[in-house]
Amino acid sequence: MPIYEYACLDCGRRFEALRAMKDADTPIACSHCRGDRTTRQLSVFFAQSGGKALAGTSPSCGSCSSGACSTCGH
Repeated sequence: MPIYEYACLDCGRRFEALRAMKDADTPIACSHCRGDRTTRQLSVFFAQSGGKALAGTSPSCGSCSSGACSTCGH
């Protein structure tokens, strides 16, 4: 089962849920406030192999803008 990302329109929190693909757009309660006004978000990912970007939005990691922080490994 895939992990989907959701945003709560009541409290503004983002959360993830492990759900079957057929249930991806079925309403789900917020994991924080239990509100039912939630929307599924577009998930962005990055994959790298041998120093070459394979997929994603940029060659840097998501936690910094320069791609030179300690978590990027650059």
